[in-house]
Amino acid sequence: MIYLVDDDASVREALTLLLATYGKQVTTFPDAAHLLAHMDRAKPGILILDLRMPATSGLQLLKKLADMEIEWPAIMITGHGDVEACRRAFKAGVADFLVKPVDEHVLIEAITACEGQLADLLARQETRGLLDHLTTREREVIELVSKGLGSKEIAAALDVSVRTVDSHRAAIATKLGTPSVAEQTRIFLSAHR
Repeated sequence: MIYLVDDDASVREALTLLLATYGKQVTTFPDAAHLLAHMDRAKPGILILDLRMPATSGLQLLKKLADMEIEWPAIMITGHGDVEACRRAFKAGVADFLVKPVDEHVLIEAITACEGQLADLLARQETRGLLDHLTTREREVIELVSKGLGSKEIAAALDVSVRTVDSHRAAIATKLGTPSVAEQTRIFLSAHR
């Protein structure tokens, strides 16, 4: 899903038609307020934001989304690009900064890069969801496992018996869906990137 926010209806229409030819699904909004009112957080996507819009700029919108803990990949587009605007956009976390009229191939390349970022984001959210099922003690155990400690070392560090640690490790394996210590560690570390 691509969320396009631009106050110029002709830009919204042209980009929607262009992206449809590439099989991209686009939802458009005339301003930040409409996006914020109608976006579905359960359907993450790529943001294409106009830098200069009345009321709320693309950069201000990115800040509002970050405050809401929505960190979807974003492409900033503008008809008024300058070095300072570009610098501020990249500092705000945009993946790309494009000047209107946007070159078709450059836009598709930017969207493709954002799709990779979005896939990484969704994978991290999924692993965080798995870790949310762990108890506080199980989180402590998996953190120490990820540091390479064995059951005896973990027991000493947490001041519990080895049998208790092994019990927690069995529960972790069940909740994370894998008995592999390497896979458990990968899940833990990928959620904390």
